[in-house]
Amino acid sequence: METPATDSLAKQTNVIAIIQARRMASRLPDKVLLDLGGEPMLVRVMERVRRARRLDGVVVATTTDPSDDAIEALCRQRGYACTRGSMHDVLDRYYQAARQFQADVIVRLTADCPLIDPQVIDETVDACLESHADFAANRLPPPWRRTYPIGLDTEVCTFAALETAWKEADQPHQREHVMPFFYEHPERFRIRLVDCALDLGSLRWTVDTPEDLQLLRRIYAHFGGRDDFSWLEVLELVQRQPELMEINANVQHKDYREVDSRRQL
Repeated sequence: METPATDSLAKQTNVIAIIQARRMASRLPDKVLLDLGGEPMLVRVMERVRRARRLDGVVVATTTDPSDDAIEALCRQRGYACTRGSMHDVLDRYYQAARQFQADVIVRLTADCPLIDPQVIDETVDACLESHADFAANRLPPPWRRTYPIGLDTEVCTFAALETAWKEADQPHQREHVMPFFYEHPERFRIRLVDCALDLGSLRWTVDTPEDLQLLRRIYAHFGGRDDFSWLEVLELVQRQPELMEINANVQHKDYREVDSRRQL
């Protein structure tokens, strides 16, 4: 819920969402540019994210690899802000983007989550600002928990916290997955977990495999190719048609400590 205090605090900060995107995905190459209801998946993500009211800007952060020239070209065509950086040191990619766009607060999102919800983004940003947290998220690894569906993942941190992680993180998974330094050093940071009222953490709404893509295409087809539906409308749909969730029920979700085997060490 918005309050005058929240509004006042938000006006003092520059909140920038950074969406990481690249074409060389290990399990579903080129997924961010694949068609989803008549638009590239990256466009679906961007248009949903841009509806969040707590954001002052949205940036696509892709890599300097020539394979990602197409992502930059799409962003230029659609008028999206885009920056490029390291392929595997994604933490550095985020840090450099945050500096370039003078972010006080960074919202980490990924381009393979085309059901990302603006209200969930706003709630997570508000939770970070209201509690003066260094890092807030709507899902964290054990001993914390996930109550939102996989695919609504939203992580928010201050620039100061991101800079600390950028300077000190020295493990490959900490560099590749951006935020694990916070998970693994909770004694050093004020961390806020944002829970859903329902326990929906077993639902998988991200795109990492052909099965995931099949599910998301069915969902977008149900909504007639629109992208302004809410995550609660999707929940209502899969509750009415539980067979939809069987499409990708056997997909194994990656552990956050896994790193790309193609990483150059």
